[in-house]
Amino acid sequence: MEEIFRRIPHRPPFLFIDRIIEISENSAKASLTIRPDFSFFEGHYPGNPIMPGVLLCEAVFQTGAVFLSDHLKNESLTDESVTPVLSRIRDARFKRMVKPGDVVEISVTLGEKMGQFFSMTGEIRKDEKVALTISYALAMVRDDSAK
Repeated sequence: MEEIFRRIPHRPPFLFIDRIIEISENSAKASLTIRPDFSFFEGHYPGNPIMPGVLLCEAVFQTGAVFLSDHLKNESLTDESVTPVLSRIRDARFKRMVKPGDVVEISVTLGEKMGQFFSMTGEIRKDEKVALTISYALAMVRDDSAK
């Protein structure tokens, strides 16, 4: 977890990756074990807990932020005053339900870069089958008040 904490500002209970598998020049892979004690399962849904799709998307976005932190480590966009912020979501497709006890693999790939905006695609796999695909963009935003 320390490896994740060094790269992104997200913390429990709003951290949806628990292991970085690999980071390459244009992509990254992480994983998340879907724990039955996640508090949102109390209401989504009692007696039939299903991981909310928006939180699966968030796991992809966080993996993208981990990738960008590593990808941009030699640029000025990675100090503590810079936060990865979601700027666009396109074409999210949910193909399989994710339930407590599942382990999912999260993959992201870098697309086009325009200034501080990074287009990416992401995918979540459960049991080697696609559970989610999504295209999105992250912006690296500096908090100038942090200076």
